[in-house]
Amino acid sequence: MLQLRDAAEEGPAGSPGSPAAALLVPGEAGEAGPPFAPPPRRSLRPPSVRTAGRAGRLREYFVFRPGTIERAVGEIRLVVTPAEDGAVRSVWLLAEIDHWNNEKERLVLITDRSLLICKYNFLSLQCQHVTRVALGAVDTISVGEFEFPPKSLNKREGIGIRIQWDKQSRASFINRWNPWSTNIPYVTFTEHPMADADEKIAPLCLLENFKTQLIQAVKAAHKECPLPGRANGVLVLERPLLIETYLGLMSFINNEAKLGYSMSRGKIGF
Repeated sequence: MLQLRDAAEEGPAGSPGSPAAALLVPGEAGEAGPPFAPPPRRSLRPPSVRTAGRAGRLREYFVFRPGTIERAVGEIRLVVTPAEDGAVRSVWLLAEIDHWNNEKERLVLITDRSLLICKYNFLSLQCQHVTRVALGAVDTISVGEFEFPPKSLNKREGIGIRIQWDKQSRASFINRWNPWSTNIPYVTFTEHPMADADEKIAPLCLLENFKTQLIQAVKAAHKECPLPGRANGVLVLERPLLIETYLGLMSFINNEAKLGYSMSRGKIGF
């Protein structure tokens, strides 16, 4: 074997034995060096990849942040007019589906005489718009799966509830084909996409419970304040809920990007 001779051995300057040089020399015969041992073999594991589950996605929605829903409900209660609406019966967190299949986050209040549909910005914590529907004018409540024309390219699955008023089952042709029209004689709701992800807020998102309380409130409103000149009472039906969209490009972009919800989107939130 080869050994490295100590550089401190005496010798003339510049010679192999001088302090300025080192020399590899053969080892003496008979010397046995330590046997060569290869380094231990290591198994390389790929880095673990974590996928965002429902708990991780829950934090993206501003409504589920601590204290947000309580503050929103407190502010919206100030919109209620006791003389016109009566007392608040219940508050709900639902998703509204408009006549062009656009999905929007909504806070819904059922009072003694009104249904209040609130567009609330959970980022800026501001109530931006409230639609008031008199419960005495509600004549039909339909529950069922969503239905689309056979040639529609953008469909949705699931169950919803549709509330109609003023004895009108369909909007006019102009309003039906205007995606921004608000003159629609009905409103359609479905459950919030994260309805079952938070135990605290889950009771506010149950569509079946919302239907039960709504029917009770409508019947009570019809009995208390009957409208003159028309038959009172509400018709409750189980039938498909038709949404007349065909291409649906605008609603596809809106629903895939969740533009109807107040949530974080990378470094921004809206």
